[in-house]
Amino acid sequence: MFKQHPKGLPFLFFTEMWERFGYYLMIGIFTLYLKETVEKGGFDMTEAEASNLYGTFIALVFLTPFIGGILADKWLGYRKSIIMGGIMMGLGYMGMAVHDINALYASMALVIFGNGFFKPNISTILGRLYNEEDYKTQKDSGYNIFYMGINIGAFVCNFVAAVMRIKFGWGGAFISAGVGMFIGIAIFLVGTRHYIHADITAPAKINDEEKRMWKIFGGVIIAAFVFAFIGFKIPFAMVKDKVTDAFLFACIPVIGYYLNLYFSAPKEEKRPIAALMVIFAVTIPFWAVFKQNGTALNTWADRYTDREVSAGIAKPLKAVDLLATISYKNDSVKNLDNQFRPIPDAPKKIAGKNTYFKNLPPERHPKNDTDEIFVWAPNLSQSINPGWVILLTPLVVGFFGFLRRRGKEPSTPAKIAWGLFISAVSGFCMVGAVYASNNGLEKSSVLWLISTYGIITIGELCLSPMGLSLVSKLSPPRIAAIMMGGWFLSTSIGNKLSGVLAAMWDQYDHKANFFYLNIVFLGLAAVVMFLLIRWLNEIFNEYVK
Repeated sequence: MFKQHPKGLPFLFFTEMWERFGYYLMIGIFTLYLKETVEKGGFDMTEAEASNLYGTFIALVFLTPFIGGILADKWLGYRKSIIMGGIMMGLGYMGMAVHDINALYASMALVIFGNGFFKPNISTILGRLYNEEDYKTQKDSGYNIFYMGINIGAFVCNFVAAVMRIKFGWGGAFISAGVGMFIGIAIFLVGTRHYIHADITAPAKINDEEKRMWKIFGGVIIAAFVFAFIGFKIPFAMVKDKVTDAFLFACIPVIGYYLNLYFSAPKEEKRPIAALMVIFAVTIPFWAVFKQNGTALNTWADRYTDREVSAGIAKPLKAVDLLATISYKNDSVKNLDNQFRPIPDAPKKIAGKNTYFKNLPPERHPKNDTDEIFVWAPNLSQSINPGWVILLTPLVVGFFGFLRRRGKEPSTPAKIAWGLFISAVSGFCMVGAVYASNNGLEKSSVLWLISTYGIITIGELCLSPMGLSLVSKLSPPRIAAIMMGGWFLSTSIGNKLSGVLAAMWDQYDHKANFFYLNIVFLGLAAVVMFLLIRWLNEIFNEYVK
């Protein structure tokens, strides 16, 4: 797999694999942890509260790469930033094992800032390896392989999370995430000699442009805090809630910084910067929908999907702690309406109205309160998408290689446009799941989730690794990590919007309308991208040799 690629790729591949193992393990159980009752080690948050916190968290996780990219380009260098960021994330994951709301927020802050140092710089250092003459034609496939490493970690982690949570509780799962991150950093250090030449170090003397960049950078950070404060203090919610308003307001100076990069850039850099900013904008809807895997789709797996496992299959899975047991006695005591919304002032427990059994046919209910059924943990559904990535990446890479040999391979911008369109189509699978389950009154087959993830994964493979490759190809070398930070800024805004959209879940009595909204959102982005392809291809062909 690594043949004909730089020798540093395998080390970066496994570093990112373990980093994503930790991140996706944590994020896969995050909303489940927040919504769990206090008695069972959670915080008893509502769907809207958990979705809003989740959306804000993953938004900030991908906003800080803007800061980390600038600091790496202008001061720290890539390797120091990656190591420092990885250590911060590892400590943050382990800190979440402490069941205290203040410890949770402090740990989230470590993960947010750690990712800012880690994420843009490992992608940038990989791109610099492929800028060498012998490897330029392999950059797209190199990023596809790198992306597969991300998803191997994301696939495995959910099984580990299920085992650790069942055996040792929520804390054991979070500690496992931290251990994975530290393994990744160890691998990165071992491979140093293969990419030390691609690292950058701070100049011995800061020139006038460097001083100007630092001045702007400082102004942007201060302005971001000021704008966030303004957004929070507005007496009414402009978008969804005060936290969302504060985040989106804080993005305004950062977006202004990128506009300033464009207007102050030399003439030969303006067109590629403009093209990248367009790509950043049109991919926001993708992340807004795709990142609902931790909210709306996790909720569908938890509440509306048939997760029961037959006794024959359950025995070996139970032996490795991959299954949970549910009875009336140990199921949730919350009383919920037909859309799983809490019923205020209801009796403590109504038989048959418990969380898992609520939309299960009566004949499949336990006969007694203490009788148990076996179900797979809902966070395991988070492994469906990375599982598809692992299976489909060789096929997608092979397909584009087949087209390349015949001179018919789509340009990188065209791949991104098709990725948006295919992702929009995936929403129809969830519409089908809603109708098949009679709008959630009955449990649906897990095949609906598998199909949804399969289709959106094809779109993801056309968009996400291609976006990383495109940023690496088009970015002016002097601001390579800064522009990579711009890619993650668009991811950040999309992630926050995913929380905003997911928080609207309870507002839709017919859940198909929720998924239709996603389809329209992605479909419009795909139309815009297709309309701009000719212009983007002109720039791509001019600046990418």
